[in-house]
Amino acid sequence: LIYILTSVFQLPGEWAGGSSDCATTLMGINQLFELGLSKEELMERGVKIGADVPYCVMRGTVLAEGIGEILTPLPACPKCHVLIAKPPISVSTKLVYEKLDSHEIEIMDIDGIIDGLYDQDITKVASRMGNVLEKVTIEEYPVIEQIKNVMKEQGALNAMMSGSGPTVFGPL
Repeated sequence: LIYILTSVFQLPGEWAGGSSDCATTLMGINQLFELGLSKEELMERGVKIGADVPYCVMRGTVLAEGIGEILTPLPACPKCHVLIAKPPISVSTKLVYEKLDSHEIEIMDIDGIIDGLYDQDITKVASRMGNVLEKVTIEEYPVIEQIKNVMKEQGALNAMMSGSGPTVFGPL
């Protein structure tokens, strides 16, 4: 599994839900008790708690491989405005991943996204972004597809569900 995570589409502490809470707690304990643990040491401890915790400790734009524990820093996403919409529904991440096993997974153009990051070309990045979890979540909650379509109709370069949903974002 390979994916790209970027802090452009988030505020500190608002990505990966519980994982960001965990990372913040680890960093706080490290500081409060003056443990002197490096970022790498916090990431090693964090991955034992959750796959996204090392990213939340590292932050920034990264290529994540494995279960999310192998992180390679990338250039920051090009500056842009981002439209965000969250329908008034809740999505069970556990259910989405369980249902994912029964679906064919489409391969994203990771190299194209990375090229777009190095070129600082938001159009290139946006045209190649994707989320393998969308198919599963949209089957259960078609409103997500409707939101994506409205965003694109209104000028977003693309629109994609964040994580397992239901929030949708679109770079402008």
